[in-house]
Amino acid sequence: MHFEQARHLAQQPGEVAIALWFHDAIYDVRGKSNERQSADWAIRVLASCHASQATLARVEQLIMVTRHDATPCEPDEQLLVDIDLAILGATPERFAEYDAQVRAEYAWVPGFVYRMKRRSVLQSFLARSMIYSTDHFRARYEAQARINLAGVI
Repeated sequence: MHFEQARHLAQQPGEVAIALWFHDAIYDVRGKSNERQSADWAIRVLASCHASQATLARVEQLIMVTRHDATPCEPDEQLLVDIDLAILGATPERFAEYDAQVRAEYAWVPGFVYRMKRRSVLQSFLARSMIYSTDHFRARYEAQARINLAGVI
């Protein structure tokens, strides 16, 4: 839904769409290489369709930026990450539902450990001068994201 509303912002909308489909294709809550495995799968699929090397490289980079370990630099990276983080700026009810879903995914983690790690992750987003890189997402979600994050930290 978010992509369709922001598709006009993409420089390579097809690549952004593919990266969105694949970025969590491999998702193991205990895994440390979900993005890498998802990117590898996307590359295999695209290569089997004879996509160009440039497309393979861009889709790989788009997927890898969803690790959220660096600031996205390219406009399509910024758009993809903003879409991925849009849930942080959801309505309080939807954010609470999402937060409960994340906790359920990590039910195997002891409560005190989960709270400490989750707080650290969420504080890292809140500490940013801007959570969202694009004006489009910042205008729509930044204020609510900050309220939501502060409420659970």
